Amino acid sequence: MKTGSGSTGFAATVLLLLGSIGFAADAPPARPAETATAIFAGGCFWCIEADFEKLPGVIGAESGYTAGKTANPTYEQVSAGGTGHTEAIRVSYDPAKVSYQQLVDYFWKHIDPTARDRQFCDVGTQYRSGIYWRNEAERKIALASRDTLLKSGKLPQVFTEIAAASVFYPAEEYHQDYYKKNPIRYAYYRKSCGRDARVQEIWGGK
Repeated sequence: MKTGSGSTGFAATVLLLLGSIGFAADAPPARPAETATAIFAGGCFWCIEADFEKLPGVIGAESGYTAGKTANPTYEQVSAGGTGHTEAIRVSYDPAKVSYQQLVDYFWKHIDPTARDRQFCDVGTQYRSGIYWRNEAERKIALASRDTLLKSGKLPQVFTEIAAASVFYPAEEYHQDYYKKNPIRYAYYRKSCGRDARVQEIWGGK
C-alpha cells in the first residue's frame, strides 16, 4: 500500500506539471505593459488601416470618423460631406516598440501630403489627410515633422491638417479590417484608385 500510494502520488505530480506546461504553451501572448493611441487621417480608412497594421509595434488600427461637428455620424452622412468629419484611424501601439515620432514618419510616407481635401481618387473634405495630436509633446512632433518635410524641398506644399484630437467615432463593423474581410474588392479598389502608384511617385522606395 505504501509503495502504491507513492507511485500514484508521483504520477499525479507528473500529470500536473505536464498540464501546466501545456497551458502555458496555449496561453495568448502577453499584452504590453503600456498601450498608447494615435489618430491619423489618410484618405480611405480601409487603406491607411491596412498600412498601419503592417508596422511592427502597432497592436491594431480602428477605422472611424473624427474632426467633425455631427455626433455619432454614419458612413452615409460622412461620405456625403456634410458632417465636417474625415475618414480616420485610431492606432493602438506599444510605445516600447515604436514611438509616436516613428508613427508620424510612417504616416507621411503612406499618403499624398500635397493634396488638398482629397487623397488619390477620393475627393472631398471627408478625405482630407490629418494628424490629430493628443498632447503637447505630440503637437510638437507633428509640427516639427511637417516643417522638416517643407524645408527638405521634397514637397512643394503640405496640406495635411494638424489639429488637436477631438471625438473619434468608430466606423460601422463592416468597415473594420475591410482588407481582410474582402481582399479581392479591397485590392481592386486600392489599385484602381492609384494609391500605391502615387505614393511611389512621391516617396520612391520610402
